[in-house]
Amino acid sequence: MESYYTLVLIAGILLLFVLLVLIVTDYNSFKAEIPPDVDQPSKLRFYHCMYALVEVLAKNLNRLGIVEEHTLIRLITDGLPVLGDSQLCIRDLHFDGVPVRIYLPREPSAGKRRGVILFHGGCGIFGSIRSHERVCRYIAKKSDSVVVSVGYHLSPEYRYPAQTLECLAVTVHFLQTARAYGVDPARVIVCGDSVGGTYAASVCQELVPRTDLPKIRAQVLISPFLQALNFNLPSHHKNAFAAFLSRERTVRYILRYLGKDCSLEEPILAGSHVPESMNLKYKKWINPDLIPEEFKLGYKAPPPASFLPRVHEEVPELFKCRVSPLLAEDAVVCHLPDTCIVTCEHDVLRDEGLLFKKRLEDNNVRVTWHHVEKGFHCTVAFFGYGIFSFPSSSTVVNHAVDFIKGY
Repeated sequence: MESYYTLVLIAGILLLFVLLVLIVTDYNSFKAEIPPDVDQPSKLRFYHCMYALVEVLAKNLNRLGIVEEHTLIRLITDGLPVLGDSQLCIRDLHFDGVPVRIYLPREPSAGKRRGVILFHGGCGIFGSIRSHERVCRYIAKKSDSVVVSVGYHLSPEYRYPAQTLECLAVTVHFLQTARAYGVDPARVIVCGDSVGGTYAASVCQELVPRTDLPKIRAQVLISPFLQALNFNLPSHHKNAFAAFLSRERTVRYILRYLGKDCSLEEPILAGSHVPESMNLKYKKWINPDLIPEEFKLGYKAPPPASFLPRVHEEVPELFKCRVSPLLAEDAVVCHLPDTCIVTCEHDVLRDEGLLFKKRLEDNNVRVTWHHVEKGFHCTVAFFGYGIFSFPSSSTVVNHAVDFIKGY
């Protein structure tokens, strides 16, 4: 027995030593600026350090050829499983070959319900139906809606634009078959957080010219990623070292999602991938001058970077509306449905939501905007975990639910 405890102690010491080595060798991954006015800063710092530790461990295991880096991170981001729910009928199906999970309230309805199609976040690399299980159940029960959670296949196993196309395919299928699930096809709402917001915005844009389908009634965009031209907006600098999604991580994940060389990260962060003609063309939509003054305190625009044609040619996807919905023409934007945008103050993507809000309003699209002062990117991922969650997690999800209930 004594030798058993000795072995456990030695194993513990070795594990601690390995963890310390990982932290020292990749210290930058653990760097994060946790402002005092963010939601529960001590808890957030702890979670960020745990995530960074898993990320560094995954990176080293990948180098050793033991396991793919994204595989280990997915185990963490998928969250914990949930027990059954007596108020909901939950079914796993496939829509046009894409896995979906449908949440149908058991309580009889006097008429057809609204439908909510949810696209989860996770940079197109992480996340799953399971990671947003608690969010979907809550929306279904609180808004008395039929919720469809989309399990689109992830990159790098499925290369871009597979994710966007699958989200579009599910939406079309549901619009065509909504009545079979007790849903009014004229009351279908798309919803997404982070890259899920990208997919929601992209789906709405791609469906604008379709006359053979019911129109999407509304879209809910939570901390959406909406453009890849300018990574030097005020929120990119204010939250450059934010927990979970820093400015550098944002570009690195985009490159991984698109299957590009991560050595392009630095020139893209600087803006060297955008020719001057394109900067001039899109300046009317993507420009720090368009952001309200209260969000630009202390901001100084960096000097323009030198254009590098090689980098531009390597990433043509960044200039497509499927990756950058903010680049859609006014002829498309003016036909978009009513929109709810939720932004968080401590989010590197905050200003993309603000710019899209202005674009929609300029095109006479009805916008409901909520700004969560203490919120941060990924706060939705912690929803439903009781004391392990954050107040901002509930605030964000409830903003979405309140909007959905109005349709």
